[in-house]
Amino acid sequence: MNKIVSIEQAIDQIKDGMTIMIGGFLGVGNPHKLIDALVEKGIKDLTIIANDTAFPEVGIGKLIVNKQVKKVIASHIGTNPETGNQMNSGETEVVLVPQGTLIEQIRAAGAGLGGVLTPTGIGTIVEEGKTKIEIDGKDYLLEKPLKADVALIFGSIVDKKGNIYYNKSTRNFNLFSATAAETVIVEAEKLVEIGELDPHQVMTPGLFVDYIVRGDQ
Repeated sequence: MNKIVSIEQAIDQIKDGMTIMIGGFLGVGNPHKLIDALVEKGIKDLTIIANDTAFPEVGIGKLIVNKQVKKVIASHIGTNPETGNQMNSGETEVVLVPQGTLIEQIRAAGAGLGGVLTPTGIGTIVEEGKTKIEIDGKDYLLEKPLKADVALIFGSIVDKKGNIYYNKSTRNFNLFSATAAETVIVEAEKLVEIGELDPHQVMTPGLFVDYIVRGDQ
């Protein structure tokens, strides 16, 4: 199966109202060309699951500024004032999740788990409405898995089967986001032939990837 598609074909997989998981950390490791295409097409009412909303003019921040997002599930929004403005006005729902908890919820979805138990948030407003479980005399919160309709991720080197290598800190949320969506689209900074990527360098196996978009053109 040929997984390589145009950006337009990739974005056609995304419809209004979908839940989209996006890799990256303050713009580092974001699939910038895919995000720009989302902005250009104007797909709206999206729920975004990501570490953060970057900056107003960078990555996910562009979707916020363009008011295409109805809900954000993220660890922090402090570097994008527009996210805070939309949250305070009630225009966009923002769910803030501790970073360690967020990545574990994503990992749990990818692993087919029913959730994760964490002491983080016990005794705070974070525990409101959540199941609390006591184990060996200690309380934990049950945090449910987070799964998306589509994951948009970035790969430093990608072969034509979709095997991915992430360079340095670009690995961040991309690694587990690739496992936790129905459809996974990777933007390849460099696309290589099958066999050119050392198997020992593969961080995400190609079986997780549905579509590849060339980011080097």
